[in-house]
Amino acid sequence: MSYHRTHIESAGHTCVLRDASDFKSSAEVAKFVTQTPPFEGALAIHLFKAGRLLLGNAPPSLAIHPYTHTGPSVSRCLTPVLLTFKPDVPLPFGVVFGGTDLNEDVKVEHKLVVMKQVLLKASHVEQHRVFLLVCGLRRVKDPLYLAEVFTEWHRQDPLNVLVIIGPEIDAELTEEVEAVAQRRAGVFLARGRSRPELHAAVRRCFAVVNSSVSEGMSAAILEAMHLEVPVVARDIPGNAAVVQHNVTGLLYSTPQEFVCQSQRLLSDGELRKSVVRKAKLYVEHQHSIERERDTYHSLVQTLQ
Repeated sequence: MSYHRTHIESAGHTCVLRDASDFKSSAEVAKFVTQTPPFEGALAIHLFKAGRLLLGNAPPSLAIHPYTHTGPSVSRCLTPVLLTFKPDVPLPFGVVFGGTDLNEDVKVEHKLVVMKQVLLKASHVEQHRVFLLVCGLRRVKDPLYLAEVFTEWHRQDPLNVLVIIGPEIDAELTEEVEAVAQRRAGVFLARGRSRPELHAAVRRCFAVVNSSVSEGMSAAILEAMHLEVPVVARDIPGNAAVVQHNVTGLLYSTPQEFVCQSQRLLSDGELRKSVVRKAKLYVEHQHSIERERDTYHSLVQTLQ
């Protein structure tokens, strides 16, 4: 995790990395961090693995990296989630969620219990901002259109991450996306989820992103509007027919413009509230289930 140390030290802190195998219990961690001079804080990688140690029940496989600091808060250097709390170890801790925490460990009951116990100890939660690109992995969706610029933006502000989520349709493209996600910071790939899981992810994200080369009428955009999540969509005819710029969402024509529009959402709370409210009204009026049902009923009646 040398890149964590790089981020921390670039902010003026002193960072000491220690491998999990160095510690057999939370008591050993407590002894280490209270040495002279004592540590002022610690950063643990992975909520579940770190949680087991912080709760006094962790095997040697835990990855935990203490740090000392002499400057301001390092919360902006953590990716993707920072939790600070008062555990048994006598100093404030930060915990960084790993992909395994979010994608796999939450599905295992006993691991989820540990993670919840750690969260209950939290006195502060600063959550990363997920830009969720919902699409089937095929060329017309152009899922890698924003990868390069997002990595650059992520390096400037590590709390911003791009998560590409959707089923594999084009096997060759899926391999390309996997490779890019592995080597590019701030870009992640999540395979297809059930509809309830997908809707839960949409509700938790900062914004839903569309980067398609061509669209008819994007179901992902309409669902995001219905779920009251802002949309940042590529400016193509199909999207522009649904998303009215600055009214029901934001449109962009280049990767650089995507960052500019997203930064507006981050800095302008009133803009975010406005587009969410108007998008909800739009989708309820123009794309409601009741209206669609009535339209089909009328169509069937004309055929009788």
